[in-house]
Amino acid sequence: VSFIVFTMLGIACLVIAVAVLAGIGAQLHPLLADEGTGVAMLVTAVALFLTGGFPLVLRRLAEREGA
Repeated sequence: VSFIVFTMLGIACLVIAVAVLAGIGAQLHPLLADEGTGVAMLVTAVALFLTGGFPLVLRRLAEREGA
């Protein structure tokens, strides 16, 4: 369940990051006009993907051990 939640949040952040880096963010909100915001959202998306993948990897390792 956590994999799905964090992946969905990561996708949302990735979409926002692409919109901000493409210049669309300035039309939505003044804070989204800065490229630093796009980079921060991109880093946040990567962190969310890694956070979601961590429990999945641990579960697979536990299944491999037979626990």
